Order: sequence, then C-alpha cells, then structure tokens
Amino acid sequence: MTKCECTDVHEQRRVVLTGGPGAGKTALLELIRQSFCAHVRVLPEAASIIFGGGFPREDDDSCRRAAQRAIFHVQRELESTGDGHNPAIVLCDRGTVDGLAYWPGAANEFWTSVGTSIEAELGRYDAVIHLRTPALEQGYNHQNPLRTESAAVAAEVDARIASAWAAHPRRFMVESSAAFLEKVARALDVLRREL
Repeated sequence: MTKCECTDVHEQRRVVLTGGPGAGKTALLELIRQSFCAHVRVLPEAASIIFGGGFPREDDDSCRRAAQRAIFHVQRELESTGDGHNPAIVLCDRGTVDGLAYWPGAANEFWTSVGTSIEAELGRYDAVIHLRTPALEQGYNHQNPLRTESAAVAAEVDARIASAWAAHPRRFMVESSAAFLEKVARALDVLRREL
C-alpha cells in the first residue's frame, strides 16, 4: 500500500470488480493493494471466505442455493466494513449481483430468497468493472485451488455474470488480450477515472 498524507473526507464510491473464473481479478486486486493508498479499500471475495472456510460446495440445487445466500450476506457485511475509515473507493471483489449468475433457478427466486431486488442491488454500486474470462488459448488455467470450472464452464459463467450486471448504467467491460498486462492497464485506467 502506498503511503498517503491526505486527511480529506472523500465522497465514497463503491466499485465492483467482477468477471468469470480465471479473468484475473485476484492478480489485479493484489496489484491495486500494493499500488494505491488506503483511500482505495480492497475487500476480499465473499465466495473465497465461504468455501475456503469449509462451507459445503456440493452440486445439488439446495446446497447451491444455500451457498449463494451465504455469499450474498457475507458480501453485504464485507461492504459494511469497507465503508469505514474514510475510503474514496471501496473496491469489491464481486458484488451481490454476481450471485444471480450462480443461482440454480429463476432470477426472481434469488432476489426473493435474499429479500431484495435487482434494482436495489444495482443501486448499491457506483461502477462495475467486468474482466472477461480468457479462452483456453488465451491463458485460462486452474492455478487457483478454489477454481473448479473448465474453460468452457468458466466462459458460460462469465456470460451469466455479464447478463446479471447488464442493466448497470456504469458497467465497463475489459476484454481479454494476449498480454495480461494490457488487460490490467485497461482495468486500472477505468479505476483511476472512477477516483
């Protein structure tokens, strides 16, 4: 983290960094943690906390629904913690709307299940940066031990995430490229404009 002498009270903005498995969110967030000052508060991914902590990751629909509800509520509480300490940007590793892409059923069931609506959840975020999942030939891999998806499944998830966030008025799509650093530079440009 870069040292910052700023004591101004900032108008806080909540920005989501999303995308399908293998899109590069983890690497980009680590770079942001190291390069930006404390006024950019980076939150961890709720799903990694849930599954890394031992929550059952089973393939039947009732378990998948339970997992998405748990992720939704942990995400909300993570965002509450991010709001403290005078950040200019609270940068979320995914947002509550992402759960819709993993929900085994109709969208309205998801929103009813967590007691909110798509409109309310989209309104919680000032901007969405969507890193697109690379194809296998562009470097998709399974280096993250919590990543279980094949390249084809990851692309399907990425498309569902894009669809879930489609109505957000400030959504920025960052396409994959042959050189990952080009993708990172484009995403950082968007984030800097949001500052």
